[in-house]
Amino acid sequence: MDTGTHIVMGIALGGLAMADPAVAGSAITTTAVIAGTIIGSQAPDIDTVLKLRDNAVYIRHHRGVTHSIPAVLLWPILISGALWLIFPEANLLHLWLWTFLAVFLHVFVDIFNSYGTQALRPISNKWVALGVINTFDPIIFGAHLLALMCWAFGAHPVWTMAILYSVLFFYYVARFAVQHAVKKAVQHTIPGTTHIIVAPTMRFFQWRIAADTATHHYVGRAYGRSINIYDKFMKKPLPDSNLFQAAMKDKNLAAFVSFSPLYRWEITKYDAIYEVRLIDLRYRSNDYYPFVAVAHLDEKCKILNSYTGWIFSEDKLRKKLDFSHN
Repeated sequence: MDTGTHIVMGIALGGLAMADPAVAGSAITTTAVIAGTIIGSQAPDIDTVLKLRDNAVYIRHHRGVTHSIPAVLLWPILISGALWLIFPEANLLHLWLWTFLAVFLHVFVDIFNSYGTQALRPISNKWVALGVINTFDPIIFGAHLLALMCWAFGAHPVWTMAILYSVLFFYYVARFAVQHAVKKAVQHTIPGTTHIIVAPTMRFFQWRIAADTATHHYVGRAYGRSINIYDKFMKKPLPDSNLFQAAMKDKNLAAFVSFSPLYRWEITKYDAIYEVRLIDLRYRSNDYYPFVAVAHLDEKCKILNSYTGWIFSEDKLRKKLDFSHN
């Protein structure tokens, strides 16, 4: 989820913590626990700083180690320990328990996005992504804001947050039901599908679609059970050439492949320079595919420059690569 949603989730969890007599019975413990749930709901995303280094490192490691099983166990110890030094009269055990729940909830809800997490590390490095909730979901965020406003105006925090979580439980169930119906509709529209990705948008009944058959890639959108296919690409096997193999060893293209489950490739020659481009098919926007990996190589298969990330125009891509096709 986005940062704003994680913040309101942390505050709401702090309200639910009032159900714990050890928390509700001590003003100091209450303050410490609310601080713990807010910080704990943000801590796993500390790896966002990797973006300052470069996109390849960020793509490979964001929601990786910091969302793993050891991290989920370690974050609450570090956070509750630090808060206990500030609030030594707080109940340390209950501070740790609610902080742990905040960290766990952060990683758990991230699993429902299309991006997903490596939540099973070190058991498995597989990305767990259920793809039923958009990174920013206005209904989830709005429901939290409404609950927090009710609390601020005097509503009982425990009952308010209990109602909030009950409503959101049924909302998640509804999202799974709609996603399942969309997948069935895609199978009916595109016979012979071998791989279907149905990704959420901010609108409840609108979903992004990317699908494979034995011979083609399909990209489209679903509006309820109505499937609109926008693009159809012939599937091509990856080239077994020195040029392509050299490009795939580049850190930017390697990071892209580790993250993208469905992409197509292009090789274009500009004078003495070859461009190898990988295009993620999941994120079509306004007739453009913004998530790409690009490498430029010379005739000796030497990497001249490369880039991976979100680019919404060719001009910006050329600036990133410091290379002009003209």
